[in-house]
Amino acid sequence: MRLLFFLPLLSLFFACEESVPVPKPRAYPRVLYPSKVYRPFDSNFCAFTFDQPVYAEIERDTTFFEKRPPNDCWFNISVPSLNAKIYCSYYPVPNRKRFDELVQDAFEMTQKHNLKATYIEELEVQRPAQRVYGIVYNVEGPAASPYQFFVTDSTHHFLRGALYFNTQARPDSLAPVAAFMKADVNRLIETLKWK
Repeated sequence: MRLLFFLPLLSLFFACEESVPVPKPRAYPRVLYPSKVYRPFDSNFCAFTFDQPVYAEIERDTTFFEKRPPNDCWFNISVPSLNAKIYCSYYPVPNRKRFDELVQDAFEMTQKHNLKATYIEELEVQRPAQRVYGIVYNVEGPAASPYQFFVTDSTHHFLRGALYFNTQARPDSLAPVAAFMKADVNRLIETLKWK
């Protein structure tokens, strides 16, 4: 009998207990990724072709430090939905001295990110059948550009590119978007053909 008396009283006691609010964990905005569909980039202002994402816009550079770019084939591959750009600059290679300068510049520009990078991985590009050689730099840590590259045929053509996001470099929160964009850079390199 006592049990029947205390059971409703006990349930009333636990039902009246005040809940303690618990803060929700920090979250990041949901990212909607476009479908990976490509079309050929074949312009009259560049000496090469490659597969570009259909969700990307090509923006030609018209100024370089308030002057004209050194070559007409300077452009950005912009993906506004992901706040990302791949900055691309092309140089003709007139001689061995200029080729060595371009390779050194590409290396130095990547090494400038060493102040913030925790690690820079160099991945070699070798596609002898298409005469495409180069290096991809996978930059880890809170560096401004997580992925950079240069490709060349070693005699006539040199293309350098760097992936940037228009946001503060937070590698943890940017990791999924960076991986998505790195796949587009890899597709560019894998499908690049000199004219």
